Amino acid sequence: MKRSLKGLKEGTSSAGAASRAHLAHNNQDLVRRFTSEIASINVYFRELRHFWAKAIGVSGPQWMILMALADLDRGEGVPANVVSEKLHVDPSFVTTQSKMLEKKGFMRRRTSVEDARIVQMSLTEKTYKHIADLATQQDALNELVLAEFNERELTDFTGKLTSLRNRLEKADLKVTIGI
Repeated sequence: MKRSLKGLKEGTSSAGAASRAHLAHNNQDLVRRFTSEIASINVYFRELRHFWAKAIGVSGPQWMILMALADLDRGEGVPANVVSEKLHVDPSFVTTQSKMLEKKGFMRRRTSVEDARIVQMSLTEKTYKHIADLATQQDALNELVLAEFNERELTDFTGKLTSLRNRLEKADLKVTIGI
């Protein structure tokens, strides 16, 4: 009896290994499809950013800086390093672009009262007006894009995307340090 159980276990083990190998292959195909869809979505978001940016006369990356400020500013301005962290770009890039945006009248830059090394950035009324003028068009596009989600589903999906982003950050760190 022991002998036949051992043979059964080995057969199951071999079948299990084959099944896992098949599953791993299928998962690779699924992961490739998933990453392809995410990349495709990113392309469309980039095109939309350029559309909104062009509508007010800035570049796509400058639009992203303005949107980060609109999201982060609570009335006291936002340090350049906070914006760079949110956008995953070098702080010097934010500094350079913010100076251009300031010259165009889209933002204010002022030295922090607490620390002269820190520049606080905030949007101008001109920028808030432009954003408000685009709001109806943005709402219509959001309704089209997100039509199949109710509020709870969108919240859940956003949470899953946040979790995925966090895991990707960890994976990127592991790859970077060679683990």
